[in-house]
Amino acid sequence: MYEINVQNKKVIELVNDAEKKLADYFKYLDEEIYQYNQIKVLNSFIKNKISESHFFESTGYGYNDIGRIAIEDVYKDVFHTEDALVRQQIVSGTHAISLLLYAVCKPYDEILSITGMPYDTILSTLGINGEEGSLKDFNVSFDYVNLINNEFDYDNIKNKIKNNTKLIMIQRSRGYSDKYPMSIESIKKVISFIKNINKDIIVFVDNCYGEFVDKNEPTDVGADVICGSLIKNPGGGLAKSGGYIVGKSEIIKLCAYRLTTPGLGKEIGISYNQNRNVLQGLYLAPQIVNNALKINKLFGKVFNDLGIDTIPRYDEMQNDIVLSIMFNDKERLTDFCNVIQSTSPVDSYLKPVSTDMPGYDSKVIMAAGCFVSGSSIELSCDAPMREPYIAYLQGGLSYYQGKYALIKAIDTLNLYK
Repeated sequence: MYEINVQNKKVIELVNDAEKKLADYFKYLDEEIYQYNQIKVLNSFIKNKISESHFFESTGYGYNDIGRIAIEDVYKDVFHTEDALVRQQIVSGTHAISLLLYAVCKPYDEILSITGMPYDTILSTLGINGEEGSLKDFNVSFDYVNLINNEFDYDNIKNKIKNNTKLIMIQRSRGYSDKYPMSIESIKKVISFIKNINKDIIVFVDNCYGEFVDKNEPTDVGADVICGSLIKNPGGGLAKSGGYIVGKSEIIKLCAYRLTTPGLGKEIGISYNQNRNVLQGLYLAPQIVNNALKINKLFGKVFNDLGIDTIPRYDEMQNDIVLSIMFNDKERLTDFCNVIQSTSPVDSYLKPVSTDMPGYDSKVIMAAGCFVSGSSIELSCDAPMREPYIAYLQGGLSYYQGKYALIKAIDTLNLYK
């Protein structure tokens, strides 16, 4: 093993011992989740006859961009949906969600979130913070139901559904909160419940951070549409930008009309010479997500053994690639982010500082020494600088980078006596 420079040699023994104790779970990830998803993606590439010709770029309007068409065919097969919209013009997961909401909601419709208040950056779209141009300006209303002990509140969901409830939103991951991410089984159960009340309500799942964590995706268990970012799980660390929306064909048509223009929809839009990166990134995504899950679990095991709470705990189910580490201390949180940055392949010499960020109501610190700026499928960590000072760790192209970062963090923060 490469010799790691640490002040306390016992830290290496601590992490190695935790790794050994996780061997059976790592084997399960390899042989069940990773293998299943890798073959699923591979079969979609084979079915759609992906070839070198799909990597070439188009110009102008992008009519008949065969690479773009192939990417969307692959995505709809992987997620088992009727259609897909996968574009570099969608700049983030937040943009994908906003695009969907504007596309399907008409004046006097209502959006109901059943996982509590959505992630910070979605609030501007909904009009919660008074931004001009929000859905509120178009008389689209919003309501929400909080979770109860990290489970759906079925009674309140039923009571909140109205005649004008157009779309129900489920946020699979936790955002900047202390809630647990939602499992596929719990999503399946609540979708069935909703559809029994009104089969015409659109059930939407924000799938960011959740792709390839399970054998099934939300669209496999009844979701009408899901969204995500290509610089998270499905981009595999290679996609330079972009987002996706997959689901029922009528919904995807409306989203395409909103992205480009009615009548043209999916037929236009070049791929900016990114088809190869998007396809290769998707092909590698199950492996990269597998690495991220292992890193997540190893951090959780070691921190829990040291008496530091995490969400989830190391012995609980993983439903996304994020680990919330409960530092409850501003300085320790900042020091941890500095270690993550210092063990990154890019910009390791920089020190993260908290700063104002568009869409957030508090300063945010971000450690992200990534090949793709802002990529959270690469090992990264961010946190709002507010109590209880939770670090949100995610990603990892390389398992051993994650292990190295963990050793350095425990040693630098002097967490193991």
